[in-house]
Amino acid sequence: MHARIPLVLAAALALPAAWAQQQGVSKTEVLIGTIQDMSGPLAGYGKQARNGMLLRVEELNEQGAVHGRKLKLLAEDSGYDPKRAVLAAQKLVNQDKVFIVAGHLGTAQNLAAMPVQFDKNIVNFMPITAAREMYEPLHKLKYSFASTYYDQVRMALPGLAKEKGAKKICTIYQDDDFGLEVQRGAEAALKEMNMELGEKTSFKRGATDFSSQVARLKAANCDLVVLGTIIRETIGTIAEARKTGFSPTFFASSAAYTDLIHKLGGKPMDGLYATMTVLHPYLDEASQPVRFWANKYKTRFNEDPTVFSVYGYSIIDQLIQALQKTGPNLTTDNFVKTMDTMRYEPDMFGSAGSSYSPTKHLGSTASRLSQLQDGRWKVVSDYVK
Repeated sequence: MHARIPLVLAAALALPAAWAQQQGVSKTEVLIGTIQDMSGPLAGYGKQARNGMLLRVEELNEQGAVHGRKLKLLAEDSGYDPKRAVLAAQKLVNQDKVFIVAGHLGTAQNLAAMPVQFDKNIVNFMPITAAREMYEPLHKLKYSFASTYYDQVRMALPGLAKEKGAKKICTIYQDDDFGLEVQRGAEAALKEMNMELGEKTSFKRGATDFSSQVARLKAANCDLVVLGTIIRETIGTIAEARKTGFSPTFFASSAAYTDLIHKLGGKPMDGLYATMTVLHPYLDEASQPVRFWANKYKTRFNEDPTVFSVYGYSIIDQLIQALQKTGPNLTTDNFVKTMDTMRYEPDMFGSAGSSYSPTKHLGSTASRLSQLQDGRWKVVSDYVK
């Protein structure tokens, strides 16, 4: 009888040790890592996303906790360089020992960092990129929220072309993975519409002169142009077209859905269409909750929020909902089980809502159209799914 007591004692003592094996989770805290560009070409986006994340973390910690645990956000800078993203992931996973990496910005950066995380059973949660590789091939540690560039263009183009009575649809795209996704989305849409692509032209990443590409599109009499462009190239292409009296309907993916298009491009940008999944939060927005949120953000960070601030905020909000549902016994495996049953309702930022299952790790394929009117993005369509 007495000989069994040490064994029982040993087993009881081993329980907390086993529980402590889940890195990034203590009785009072959950460590969340994020990798953002805070010093490179997308530093504006990266800082805004981090601020949005921080705002939601601070709100939660002020109001209480998730099953007794506060959240702590650790942000690393990739400078938008995949090699630095790997170093950032190594620091977060191996030194800081985070529970999860959330809202990592950039396609190539995520692809470089994910193996470091997966090696230690760390979830890559809602990266800020609309690349298909963020949820394909299916992997238990990959969860993505962003409707892909491919789907955005494939689903929105037929309706817009019909509305505009477009006879000749053409494309200009960045010659890389991003631009090709937009191009493929356009080709898939045209196939469904039984139409041929009128003309296609591309440019190298970093290009600043689009005169030859625009001349080619103009010569082909394109009346609707799909833009596989981000910020500078969107502005450059449209400005060049306006200058030469070429005025087709311009249509871009959510990569161009940013206040920087009208801030930097001015009046000539009016008329541009872009797909989007959440609203740009204007401070004088009609919706009272968004206005309240935008003012709170401005008070905290001394700048207006942007759509990237919304991405960051929403990602942490969705993480909190999943942590809440997982319960007090927080492990990666339990979190994954929860995520595979998660449903998110539409939010105040106009998202379409989303759901996940063991075989579906992209929350939603829905996006809708917005148009620049008088220097401001206006929603012009319902969600297309």
